[in-house]
Amino acid sequence: MKGRPVDSRAMKILVVGSGGVGAAFAPIAARRDFYEHVVFADIDESRARRVVDRFGTDGRFSATKIDATDAADVAAVAKAHGCDAILNAADPRFVPGIFQGAFDAGATYVDMAMSLSEPHPEKPYELVGKMLGDDQFAVASRWKERGQLALVGCGVEPGFSDVAARYAADHLFREIHEVGVRDGANLEVRGHTFAPTFSIWTTIEECLNPPLIWEKDRGWFTTAPFSEPETFWFPEGIGEVECVNVEHEEVVLIPRWVDCARTTFKYGLGEEFIDVLQTLHKLGLDNKEKVSVRGVEVAPRDLVAAVLPDPAFLGEEMTGKTCAGTWLTGLGIHGDPREVYIHHVVDTEETWAKDGTQAVTWQTAINPVIALELLANGVWSGAGVLGPEAFDAVPFLDLLTDYGSPWRMTEMTRT
Repeated sequence: MKGRPVDSRAMKILVVGSGGVGAAFAPIAARRDFYEHVVFADIDESRARRVVDRFGTDGRFSATKIDATDAADVAAVAKAHGCDAILNAADPRFVPGIFQGAFDAGATYVDMAMSLSEPHPEKPYELVGKMLGDDQFAVASRWKERGQLALVGCGVEPGFSDVAARYAADHLFREIHEVGVRDGANLEVRGHTFAPTFSIWTTIEECLNPPLIWEKDRGWFTTAPFSEPETFWFPEGIGEVECVNVEHEEVVLIPRWVDCARTTFKYGLGEEFIDVLQTLHKLGLDNKEKVSVRGVEVAPRDLVAAVLPDPAFLGEEMTGKTCAGTWLTGLGIHGDPREVYIHHVVDTEETWAKDGTQAVTWQTAINPVIALELLANGVWSGAGVLGPEAFDAVPFLDLLTDYGSPWRMTEMTRT
């Protein structure tokens, strides 16, 4: 799985997208020395400039304009700045242009969300149509033949959750029955009746699409949105949260590299949040396609995103913690039944005080910084289109602790 080495002394990174996650990447990366320069790029250059002005105190950051929908522009910007790594910090609708642009530029590609899915035309809540990442895996051989790496799904979920699954398979279990990614929080935003803590565009996409489930004897299949509710206990004071099935990349990635019988993803959305999403769907406001309104072409989903508060700027009004993690059941290394939850908890008041960013975007951004450091130093290397679980988990988890944001594991085995 060896790919071309990246020389950390010369590593230059192009971060495409300067919203919540792209901006949160900056203060975390600013404390590390594994790269030479980071270029922050956005269709709105002023957003990229604000990130650089705020966090780029030592001259290692710069800003530029980019059109993420145009692979040629992505490649041209990367080449103009000598970037050998490209981080996609934009919404998943921009994956095609950035992914292809990275390939054309000969750069290592890293993203936190994969190419979009399409439901089955006749049985959307039973059969898969086009799955998340299918467009990227379809050209994996081209990346591998060139010795070029596309590291896909390397935020927190997917990302940390996949690394946790790899760690458990290598060090904790002889046989894994279920890998269940479970996400919950007790976050509150003062002064807003409804304020998503992550991109509403992405949230609508993943929550209203048919959720994926994988089983060894059945393969991938789908179910209805918000199906199979369960109450899951989250650590560090978050407590019990009702979680439901949601479409997510872990169900695509984990079974490719981790031997297990079943893989699921469930998200603690809350009744009110689900009601809002269902209402948006009923009204057609989740539609991605543009409609004409008094001569103006606008996508209803873009309008919804425009009228809601920007998640990047909610940190000062937000309290609480968010937890991402992977719950696993099976037989431990000695053959006894075992159940564990490997998790990462972030307190938004701490991230706001430390870096001026809220917990959800900060927790997402720390993981690609770590991955890029491992790639820059040659600890991780590979070629093709690979998920985080294709690599050794221990160096990643060690760096997460070294960055001052340690992971934890809770034994849940019933005695």
